[in-house]
Amino acid sequence: MIIRRHVLSLGLALAAATALPTISWAADQKPISGGKLTWGVETEPATLNPHLNGQDKTKLLLRNAYESLLARTADGGYVPWLATEYSISSDGKTYTFKLRDDVRFTDGQVFDAKAVVTNFEWLKDAAYSGSTSAGPVSRIAEAKAVDAHTVAFTLSDVYAPFLDYAASLEILSPAAFNSQQLKSGGPEIAGTGPFILKRYTKGQDIQFVKNPDYHWASANAGHQGPAYLDEVTYRFLPESSVRIGALTSGQVDVIEGVSGNDASLFKGNAEYSYQTALNTGTPYSLFLNVTWGPTQDVKIRKALVASIDVDAVLKAVYRGERTRAWGITSPIDTQFYDKSIEKTYGADPKLANQLLDEAGWTSRDAQGFRTKDGKRLTIEVIQAQATVRDQRDVLLQALQAQARQNAGIDLAIVFVDAGTYTERRKTGQFGSIANSNTPTDAVDIEFHYLPLTKGGSINYSRAEAPELEQWLKEAAGTLDHAKRFALYSKLQQFAIVDQAYALPLYEPEDQIAAASQIKGIAFRPFKQLPESAYDIWRSQ
Repeated sequence: MIIRRHVLSLGLALAAATALPTISWAADQKPISGGKLTWGVETEPATLNPHLNGQDKTKLLLRNAYESLLARTADGGYVPWLATEYSISSDGKTYTFKLRDDVRFTDGQVFDAKAVVTNFEWLKDAAYSGSTSAGPVSRIAEAKAVDAHTVAFTLSDVYAPFLDYAASLEILSPAAFNSQQLKSGGPEIAGTGPFILKRYTKGQDIQFVKNPDYHWASANAGHQGPAYLDEVTYRFLPESSVRIGALTSGQVDVIEGVSGNDASLFKGNAEYSYQTALNTGTPYSLFLNVTWGPTQDVKIRKALVASIDVDAVLKAVYRGERTRAWGITSPIDTQFYDKSIEKTYGADPKLANQLLDEAGWTSRDAQGFRTKDGKRLTIEVIQAQATVRDQRDVLLQALQAQARQNAGIDLAIVFVDAGTYTERRKTGQFGSIANSNTPTDAVDIEFHYLPLTKGGSINYSRAEAPELEQWLKEAAGTLDHAKRFALYSKLQQFAIVDQAYALPLYEPEDQIAAASQIKGIAFRPFKQLPESAYDIWRSQ
């Protein structure tokens, strides 16, 4: 018996959805088809395979070519995309999706139930997906093509976050899994998107061209049919000043990642448009390792938190252009964000020094750092060089200065390459890792707070307190949102205030500045990442 059936026919969804993004133009501003766009971006992808990509900033590029079963609305609901409807069985274990019958991958392969099943089966294989295989996909007991356009997933147990995971997974052509480009991504890894990946030049740019056969945009897209633009090129410009210069000189049409210092160049300037949006998911935070070094001691972790005035640091680094974080998820995720945590902890140098004294770090060396048994109180913060963006290097240096000045803590910032980062994570030999992430429906909370061996793929604090696993198990095992909210609230209080597993810093956000003739730029509903180039057009 099916107790929840969600018919998402295109017309009904457009009429009924109450929080769909709208893109409107003046009467003399009818969208024009044709033309090219060049977009300056901050981050180059480590892989072009969306299944293996862990960089939120590169989803902007990959969303042009790869799509999912459903799209989200601004209020967290779902509307049709590659699927027209879904249902959940009465026991909460089986999720059934009805698929469109008119979709093809850009390599000519048919999009059908077998193709969807193939994607999920590959993700369950650790040899392909790595730690992803221990995440939500591990809950699938059976993935079945009921018929050509119906796919059903039966879970081993009730798992509330599954809908968001299944609905948002980018679907690859079945032929992709036989390609030599599978791990790295590339033109052979086809999706169903409005653009086709044509060229990737490492360190320089990536180019997409229009998919002329495209006619299956999500129900809340700005239009239906093929994209307006013929071609879009993303140039990799990691330096903020270089991106700003490229836009103001006309070398690029759009940029993302505008520093706090530069926002005033575009705000209220008729020659440009300027938009910002907070992301969902986990704030950019210092996760403190409970299994290695000084941060094994909760007093040290709490002392570090109390030694840093986050508000003052953000104001100095970002000139008031970023939002202070307090909890384990973003405040725009209203289903699970408990704002009662706000202002329940914070800068308190007196407390920081008291805690360090109690922990036995009572001596000082010649540089003013605290010591015990002749050893300096050093907390090594590992930051992957590939994910340094949004002036985070400057932010970390400001935290370093505060920890030293207010409490004598040596916060050592270490920037590492991808190989070293992977190795340090694997061995657990680090004091802290700075990170943020954007998955929704509390999947991100699980990634950060489940044990490493049970789905906590980015559990940088390496915390394994039994309370954490129990609360997450109970929350995932109920479809009652009120109960889930209460459980995540308990976890938040325990993880941030009681145990200081992490110090939330700021809410990640995206900023987009564009020349005034570029129209249709928007953020993805709910997750609020920059949207693909599908609805973008040039007015001249």
